Amino acid sequence: MSDFQFYFNWGWHHIMSWDALDHLLFILALATIYLLKDWKQVLILVTAFTIGHSLTLALSVLDVIRFSPKWVEFLIPCTIVITALSNLFQRSFTARSIRINYILALGFGLIHGMGFANTIRFLLAKDQSLFTGLLGFNVGLEVGQIVVVATILLVAEAITSSLKIQRREWVIFLSAAVFSLAAQMMIERFP
Repeated sequence: MSDFQFYFNWGWHHIMSWDALDHLLFILALATIYLLKDWKQVLILVTAFTIGHSLTLALSVLDVIRFSPKWVEFLIPCTIVITALSNLFQRSFTARSIRINYILALGFGLIHGMGFANTIRFLLAKDQSLFTGLLGFNVGLEVGQIVVVATILLVAEAITSSLKIQRREWVIFLSAAVFSLAAQMMIERFP
């Protein structure tokens, strides 16, 4: 198996695993306020998260930055809580009113990237290309996130269109659920 394919699979499994519940909750919190018609905005949003994640992951693997894993594991659910709270306080869902999500996705992607840095640093063999490994991992992560987001958008479409549930009620329901789970993680992971 090629290095790229190996790391692609790692990136895919990083997002598509129940061990990645915090990552899934963050993606859910980000995507909750969107509907299927907003798919281009969500694609940009998820890509912004991947860029932030990739940047910190690369800097961590290169040993340019290092943070205590305990604090990183605590900060990750903090990002989810903040994103869910942001959703709860949204009054409208116009492109202008939800621009904050791009900043949240990029900025919080930086924190999430530190969460997997130690594992990928260990996986990257000395003779392997750092670029190929990180590229493969991040492409796998991005593809996995797109699958998760597509699922979220399809469910949101079904709930809001077919069942005639108001968009705001859907956002409140999901954001409150995500907030609750992330707050529990935050308490459990306090260093």
